[in-house]
Amino acid sequence: MKYKTALALIFLAVFTATAQKEKEPETDFTKMYLPVWIEARDHCMDVARAMPEEKYAYKPTEVSKTFGEQMVHIAHTIPLLTQRYVQGMDVKPNTPDASKMSKQEILTLLEEAFDYTTDVIYTIEQEQLDETCVMYHSGNTVSRAFAFFYVQDHMANHRAKSNLYLRMNNIDPPEYTW
Repeated sequence: MKYKTALALIFLAVFTATAQKEKEPETDFTKMYLPVWIEARDHCMDVARAMPEEKYAYKPTEVSKTFGEQMVHIAHTIPLLTQRYVQGMDVKPNTPDASKMSKQEILTLLEEAFDYTTDVIYTIEQEQLDETCVMYHSGNTVSRAFAFFYVQDHMANHRAKSNLYLRMNNIDPPEYTW
């Protein structure tokens, strides 16, 4: 029995290592960037999970987004900005209405958004990363590789605002671990 268990564990270890090795980013840049993106993703998801569902409609001022709107904005713009600036696609905003969504639906939307960009990080090739794009708001011309930082920065901006919403509701935000 010990022999079968040991054999099964060895098989599992080899299978897991092989599966992880098969899924590796294509470029030096994306190999470097992936852990940064994963950490940012995990922290954002922790912030989204920290707010109780009944507080997703909270907003600190009349002109502010609600917490739920912040999270939906993040979820909507991650793939939008990735498509527009990293992949060079012509896409238009069409943000879902956060007030009609449950916390779980918003968390799912966030997970799908992060998965989309993570898949792009794994599969994009160097030639596309070397291309340039013009940033819509600033007019700056940057490489598509640099645009990944814009996607993350935009997400971090709204995540930071959401951290304040947590504090304003006497909820300690998740610890930043990077």
